[in-house]
Amino acid sequence: MKDNYNNDDNYRSDELFGENSSHETNASHAGESRSEYSAVNEKRYDSNSYTFDSKDLNNSNPKLKFSMVLKCTVAVLTLVVVSVGVVKVYKFLNASKNELIEFSGDNLKSVARNITESQEEKESDSEDKELPSLIELAARSDAKPIPDIVDSIMPSVVGVASSFEYTPRQTFSIWGWSEEPQTELIRKTGTGFIITDDGYIVTNAHVVYDETYDSGEAVDVKVLFSDETEHEANIIAFDPETDIAVLKVDETKLKPAVLGDSDELRVGELVIAVGNPLGFDLFGTVTSGIVSALNRKIDINEKKMNLIQTDAAINNGNSGGPLLNSCGQVIGINSAKMSSSYSNSASIEGLCFAIPIKEAKVIIDDLINYSYVTGRPSHGIVSTRDITEAESRYWNVPVGVYVMSLQDGGAAAVAGVQVGDIIIDIDGKAVSTAQELNDIKNEFKAGDTVSITVSRKGQDIRMKLTLQEDKFIPQSQKQTNKRSMF
Repeated sequence: MKDNYNNDDNYRSDELFGENSSHETNASHAGESRSEYSAVNEKRYDSNSYTFDSKDLNNSNPKLKFSMVLKCTVAVLTLVVVSVGVVKVYKFLNASKNELIEFSGDNLKSVARNITESQEEKESDSEDKELPSLIELAARSDAKPIPDIVDSIMPSVVGVASSFEYTPRQTFSIWGWSEEPQTELIRKTGTGFIITDDGYIVTNAHVVYDETYDSGEAVDVKVLFSDETEHEANIIAFDPETDIAVLKVDETKLKPAVLGDSDELRVGELVIAVGNPLGFDLFGTVTSGIVSALNRKIDINEKKMNLIQTDAAINNGNSGGPLLNSCGQVIGINSAKMSSSYSNSASIEGLCFAIPIKEAKVIIDDLINYSYVTGRPSHGIVSTRDITEAESRYWNVPVGVYVMSLQDGGAAAVAGVQVGDIIIDIDGKAVSTAQELNDIKNEFKAGDTVSITVSRKGQDIRMKLTLQEDKFIPQSQKQTNKRSMF
């Protein structure tokens, strides 16, 4: 083994281990051998081993030392830069976070709070200030409360009860048809309003003058005041053409209604009607509405009238009552209501009419002072009947206006017209109804002369007719003191 080892190695064992390699080395030489071994280790190293000590580091290459320092410096600088960047990014993100929180949190909450508060204020304002009602929208700027208007007008409103004598042509009893006429008493009720403190009252002509049953003027008229006292009334005058009548009671210190100007009315304006519908059991009924139209040309009982249209409820018994504006002034006289009898429709509601007070004032003044309306042309024909085409073929007479009665000394009687004649032409224009006859007549004035053609017993007779001033005065009418009312 020793030989092989020596042969294989390039160095000697004694050089490697020295004397200490022998197991037989004396103990006395141990310390010396160790010192020598240390010296050898300090001075020599073999080619197969690489060791260094602190001295070797101090004696290393300078380039290597610079490279090491540079790397450390770069590493430190990189670490510093990264640290600074991280700090900057952290600060930026933190600031952005605060801004986002402030904007998305506090600001949005503040904006939402402001919007909510604004909505609450608007809702509170809308609750405090309610939308105006229809009555408020329709009333005038100087309007009065409706209860105050009613309290003011009610002492001026009266009920009118008229009695008529009606004599039918034939009556039927258990014994059959009787040729002896029997007079019946018919009673009508209406409304009126006081226009002077000494007892002049305005109502409709049809309340005191009957044309439906040809009863004529009422034989008795009573007036009921708002305090439920009843008084006898005299008929001063009435005008069927305009449906206006004037009554008089012997009372003083009455409260007259305040008259307004119907020309100031506007469509859509608030109006109030006061009357006694269906009799005195509903005395002083108040209804309201708006002006539906102005200057309506309506044919009522063969008379063309210029009326105010309203939807304020008017029924039988309201005739002659006041129509008031929102200031409590009388601007119309309730006169008519259109019902299903005017049309083929099943029902009609809200079509009521009143006479404009401005036109009525002139009529009322003339009725009080002259008992008729001055300046109006008259043909002197009192009552007529229209001949239809069917009746024309049946009776073999021309279509026209059949004359039923004439005014004594009137224009038609003076011209030669007779009862039973059929008027077929006036002023060269064919007529088939009384309305057409009156419309053509009203195109002239009193004193004008027009031509007229009548059919009498199969012959056409042409004559000249000079229109007179219409002085329709009932025979029973008695004129009292005259004065101008307006």
